[in-house]
Amino acid sequence: MNAPVRVVLVDDHTLFRKGLAELLEREGKIKVVGITGNPEEASLLICDQQPDVVLMDLNMPPTGGLALLEKLRAEGCRQPTLILTVSDDREDLANALRAGAQGYLLKDMEPDDVVDAVQRAHRGETVVAPAMTGKLVTLLQSGSKPAADESMLNSLTQREREVLACLAQGMSNKAIARALEISADTVKLHVRHILLKLNLSSRVEAAVFAVEHRLQPAAASKRH
Repeated sequence: MNAPVRVVLVDDHTLFRKGLAELLEREGKIKVVGITGNPEEASLLICDQQPDVVLMDLNMPPTGGLALLEKLRAEGCRQPTLILTVSDDREDLANALRAGAQGYLLKDMEPDDVVDAVQRAHRGETVVAPAMTGKLVTLLQSGSKPAADESMLNSLTQREREVLACLAQGMSNKAIARALEISADTVKLHVRHILLKLNLSSRVEAAVFAVEHRLQPAAASKRH
């Protein structure tokens, strides 16, 4: 049996976070190792516990979830972070992903879907609530300014472009490996090179970059 995914939960509503913690741990697939409603305490808690995944609210006084996420990234904390919020505003979605969130979930989702999203994030997948996917694509294709110039895109090899296009589809490393007929370890190496070349900090930022630059999945070649 696989070890449960270790999660830190950050939400300023006491009743909600306690209830969510119970739901997450119900089937033994997730272990909540820390709970707080204070963004400042959350930073210390996450650094201390080193969870597999962070699940946090978007709007929390006094600083808010995005400010906390940016602070964590600046401090070198790279744990996959999922935003769980009532906001279905597309600007909030895009801002969260650009800040380095691994995904964006809505609080009206079924508990089992939240559990699945946490597990997928732990596996390195991009997770966006189904109700928000169309809004993200619409936002990014509505004339928003690309996150980086063409010279950065041109620095990628053809194989790296193929991997990046797959990231834009929310594919896991294993799925990319199957699609391109390469090993999962090779995919990990390509992802690492992509993030370095594009000066990005997460797979989600890479996916946003790919959509902004209209990068489309190509037929898999047999090159490694």
